[in-house]
Amino acid sequence: MAARDRDRFSTTTRLRLLGEQTAARVYRSQTKRQARRSRLTGRAALLGLVLCSMIVALAYPMRQYVSQRAEIAELKHRQEQARARVEQLRDVKARWQDDAYAEQQIRRRLHYVMPGETGYVVIDPGAAQQSRTDRGAAHRPWYANVWDGVDKSDASDQ
Repeated sequence: MAARDRDRFSTTTRLRLLGEQTAARVYRSQTKRQARRSRLTGRAALLGLVLCSMIVALAYPMRQYVSQRAEIAELKHRQEQARARVEQLRDVKARWQDDAYAEQQIRRRLHYVMPGETGYVVIDPGAAQQSRTDRGAAHRPWYANVWDGVDKSDASDQ
C-alpha cells in the first residue's frame, strides 16, 4: 500500500485529478449554457419575427377599419337627425296648410283683428325697457325694420 499512497501524492496523480475536476466544471458550465440556449431555438425566433411583422403589417389597416366604422356610425347618427328634422318640417307644413292655424298665427304675430273686434296690446315692462335700449331702429330705413320683423317671426316659429 505504500506504493499506492506514494502514487496518490505524486504530481502526476494530482495533475490528473485537477484536470478531471476542471473538465467536470467546464462540462457543467457548457451544459448550463446549452440549457439556457436551447430555450430559444431558431424556429421560435423565426416564428416571433413572423408574428411581429404580421402585427406591424395589420396595424394600419386595422386603424383604418376602426376609423371608418366610427365615421359610418357618425354618418348614421346625422342621417337619423336629418330624418327627424324632415318629419318635424313636414308637421309644420301640414299645420300651415290648416286655415285655422294660419289665421291664429297671423292674428298672434301681426296683431290682426277681425272686423268688429277690438284689439288690445299688453306691453310687458321688461320688453318696453328693452325696446327703449334698441333706439337704433328709428334711424334705419323702413324696409330694414320690416325685414327684422320677418326674422323675429321666423325665429319664434322654430
